Amino acid sequence: MEYEYRVYAENIVGIGKASKVSEGYIARDPCDPPGTPEAIKITKDSVTIVWTKPEYDGGAKVTGYIVEKKELPEGRWLKANFTNVIETEYLASGLVEGNQYEFRVVARNAAGVFSIPSYSTGPITARDEIEPPRISIDPEYTQNIVVTAGDNFKIDADVHGKPLVCAINKVGVGEHADVAGIVVAKDRADEPDLDIDPELRKIVTIKAGASLRLFIPIKGRPTPTIKWDKDEASLKETAQVEITSSYTLLVIDKMSRNDSGKYTVSAENSSGTKSAFVVVRVLDTPSAPVNLKVKEITNQSVTLEWEPPLLDGGSKIKNYIVEKRESTRKTFAAVVTNCHALSWQIEPLQEGCSYYFRVLAENAYGVGLPAATVDPLKVSEVPQAPKSLIVTDQTKTSISVAWERPEYDGGSRVMQYLLEVQLKGQEKWSAVNTFKTMEATVPNLNPGEEYLFRVTAVNDKGKSDPKVLSGPVMTKNLVFEPDVRPEFSSYSVHVGKDINIDIPIFGRPKPTITWTKDGAPLKFTTRVHIVNTPTHTTLSIKEAAGDDGGMYSINVANSPLESGAVIMKTPFVLPGPPHIEDVSNIAHDGMTISWSAPETDGGSEITNYIIEKKDRTGIKWTRCNRQKVTDLSFRVTGLTTGHEYEFRVAAENIVGVGEPSLASSYYKACDPKYKPGAPGYVHVIDSTKTSITVSWGKPLSDGGSVIQGYIVEVCKAEEEEWIMVTPPTGLRVNKYEITKLTEGQEYKIQVCALNKLGVGEPAVLSGTAKPEERVEPPEIHLDSELRKGIVLKAGGSVRINIPFKGRPTPEIKWTKDDGNLTEKPVVEKAHNFTQLSIDSCDRSDSGKYTLTLTNSSGTVSEFVSVKILDAPGAPQNLVVKEIRKDSITLAWDAPLIDGGAKIKNYVIDKRESTRKAYANVSTKCTKTTFKVENLIEGAMYYFRVMAENEYGIGPAVETKTASKASEVPLPVGKVFLTDVTKSSVSLAWEKPEQDGGSRIAGYLIEMQPKGTDKWGPKALAAPVIATDMTMEPSIKIPFNTYSVLAGKDLKLEFPVLGKPKPKITWAKDGQPLKVTSRMNIISTSATTGIEITEASKEDFGKYTITAANTTGTIAEDVSV
Repeated sequence: MEYEYRVYAENIVGIGKASKVSEGYIARDPCDPPGTPEAIKITKDSVTIVWTKPEYDGGAKVTGYIVEKKELPEGRWLKANFTNVIETEYLASGLVEGNQYEFRVVARNAAGVFSIPSYSTGPITARDEIEPPRISIDPEYTQNIVVTAGDNFKIDADVHGKPLVCAINKVGVGEHADVAGIVVAKDRADEPDLDIDPELRKIVTIKAGASLRLFIPIKGRPTPTIKWDKDEASLKETAQVEITSSYTLLVIDKMSRNDSGKYTVSAENSSGTKSAFVVVRVLDTPSAPVNLKVKEITNQSVTLEWEPPLLDGGSKIKNYIVEKRESTRKTFAAVVTNCHALSWQIEPLQEGCSYYFRVLAENAYGVGLPAATVDPLKVSEVPQAPKSLIVTDQTKTSISVAWERPEYDGGSRVMQYLLEVQLKGQEKWSAVNTFKTMEATVPNLNPGEEYLFRVTAVNDKGKSDPKVLSGPVMTKNLVFEPDVRPEFSSYSVHVGKDINIDIPIFGRPKPTITWTKDGAPLKFTTRVHIVNTPTHTTLSIKEAAGDDGGMYSINVANSPLESGAVIMKTPFVLPGPPHIEDVSNIAHDGMTISWSAPETDGGSEITNYIIEKKDRTGIKWTRCNRQKVTDLSFRVTGLTTGHEYEFRVAAENIVGVGEPSLASSYYKACDPKYKPGAPGYVHVIDSTKTSITVSWGKPLSDGGSVIQGYIVEVCKAEEEEWIMVTPPTGLRVNKYEITKLTEGQEYKIQVCALNKLGVGEPAVLSGTAKPEERVEPPEIHLDSELRKGIVLKAGGSVRINIPFKGRPTPEIKWTKDDGNLTEKPVVEKAHNFTQLSIDSCDRSDSGKYTLTLTNSSGTVSEFVSVKILDAPGAPQNLVVKEIRKDSITLAWDAPLIDGGAKIKNYVIDKRESTRKAYANVSTKCTKTTFKVENLIEGAMYYFRVMAENEYGIGPAVETKTASKASEVPLPVGKVFLTDVTKSSVSLAWEKPEQDGGSRIAGYLIEMQPKGTDKWGPKALAAPVIATDMTMEPSIKIPFNTYSVLAGKDLKLEFPVLGKPKPKITWAKDGQPLKVTSRMNIISTSATTGIEITEASKEDFGKYTITAANTTGTIAEDVSV
């Protein structure tokens, strides 16, 4: 939390005006400094240092370290690292050979708190280490050693020095190479390491009933000790843990929802501790809803309310199921199965009946555990029965009882309670009285008799069911031995102060109480007196004196009992003076005072410190804190800028305020006067052919003044002249694009912070930077919810917004079901996102929408499935299958689009050709064929079929022509004139679509002379045999040669005639034509053709088209 402060001054007149409000200060625990760093390797230009972690991290994990170096003898502390140091080891490079340096380390935790710097390493000289070899051996082994033949012996020796490595050939030994660092013969120690698989760093999802296997490789010397826990608690007994020197394995069989959670594995050895966690989510049915309670009861309904389950089973709660059970039955019946709220009114219920209720949650994996009412609920507007009727006291002539209010009052306030009594062995209940409170005493009972009690709640609608005492109770006096229980065995009070000692007593009948002091009866005076109640006795002493100390005893009449002693101790003394240790964090309006506790606290705990200040120009000490201070530091605010102050501190205990400390030196209230530190971590975040964009962090120190801006300077790599590229007043942001640079030229870059005292130290970009165009392959950031697909009802709107990256900006292409989009979707394109929008969606908008991004670095695609919940499309291929004189059979195929739901049934309508309106035939057809009966023979009918799902009835498919309900054949099809002579005409025709149910035996030909209205039969030389009309195939090709430019598309299409329909084949240069992604053959009932995409020289040649049927074969050539 962040706090601000203000201070009031008070004198004998009163409290004055408040000071100015202080700056905001965030309350954080300080982080301890790291351990003292040590140099483990020193060369002429680098030093490697190591340190230990802080003992206390301030309540937040340590996230990094800052290493500072100082060049001796007169250098300043400067930041040595420009990237975050995570490990406790750092290589400081770029040192000057022969110079001396000091190093120290600052820790930073996750809360953003920096520790104070560690102790310094002490002076370190940058030079290569040379250590002559030497051997240390136990002195007893320097003498002659006598051993018996056959015995074993061992000599230990310590070898010191820096080994050298040399190469040797037949000419001789070459120059040596140094081995880095000092080599000491000892067992190697490595911190533990857990090699967590990247997949385990995500949430591990597993179905209920399956087994969990968490395999984690481990490293470390000596072998670490492994410990597993779940949600910071021990694993359940069924969990199996296997541990070896190289891995650990956690196995849990038959996972359930309760096994969801965070599993943590810890590895620890003498070198450190390492832990990691894996989050496991079990996909299971949800747990029971919580806090199920009755919200309202009427004479026909009960309203329940509840809260969602604690465990949702890894899936969103879809709905709740509410069930009821009469108290006389054993099974529950469902009330509602798709409740989406957290309450439900159950109606209608039978007035006067008692019911149990339960609620279950349902997710994608099923129905979870139930939450049920414990007691049956009576459906009425009278209140529920009172709860928990108990006996609170009893004597030989009376019994006291108490109860709790009903759980539900029936919708109106309970006005009173009726208490009734029944003598054991009798059936009659007698009314005692009515009570507005929830306790009563029944007097005038017969001693030694057993009685039963019951209580009934009454509101303006009537009486509740009675609550009966669990068993009869006898009228008799209760006898308990007296008991005296002082809270403490001794009490202390300051001389002149008052003391009241309240001591509980217990006993039946009520005990008599007497007090003694030092063995003699206690004398009562105006200062000392006793107050007794049925449950307590109290000793009161006003203005205690020294002779009030002593041993006090309490005696009871039926069982004397000595109480604990009450001793008046010698008064405490005042605490000693504290000692001011430091005055730090000096600013223009405040500074922090630190002190150490006094050497003696006067025998009582220090309860407060009083901090006082005095202006050099004043003569009076002024108190700085109004509230109690128990810490050993305090931030004094509200100081006058430029004034000098001294401070002192006094300690306070239960006795009072002790002597103040010696006054501190004078300190001037002013901001520190120095320039800001170097900005943090300068790095390149982008570049083009002529620009470089750099970013940096704030300095660790602002020099005591607000950072006014940042200055960016560049310098060509081969030059030393730095050029300022920002305004002299600096930038107010932490990012800048340096423009007008030379392509391919390498640059050095540095950034300085600026405050009102001047420009601070520069932070230099590590290495050099070059302006060059960055190339990034396209990358699509598809939301996890979009990957699941979009489901919405017809009429809604779809918005598919997809961010992406890529340089250069990728080309955006949307497709639907691998084809082009229609005009309905609207596509919005930007440099970093694209959005596809569809308003007023219908079933035709369902499908797979694919986004493809392409630039010079590659191509990437992602798709989103869209499902529109709508009425289904029209059925396909409706045909008349069979015709009778009183019925027609229809057949069809299911719709191509089911509207996102299963087809429930089909609706069939009919219409006579003389009418305009359709009449329904059936609404319950579940097959794709239907026989329409009860037709009028000879009448002409049209038919239509519609599909229906849970979202409605879709569009219809209709018969194109009217069908005649008869068993005669339908008319012949088209009639063709095939030949004409001076005295004859040759005709051909298509056979009827329906033969009326029997084979066609022949055809009747009629002729009408021109100019007359009469049709008459024409006598034929021979009967006409019903045969299919035949025609030789023919292909109409307008040109023999077609040309196309390379890379362009070519489409050729030619009409084809013939009866029956000819079979078409294509060949190229005498070989069957191969269909590829570029070459495709397109054929219809009347045409044939080819389509060539992006034609190339491979498509050059002669193409042959062959058409064949039962009457003959024909071939035509085309050159491309």
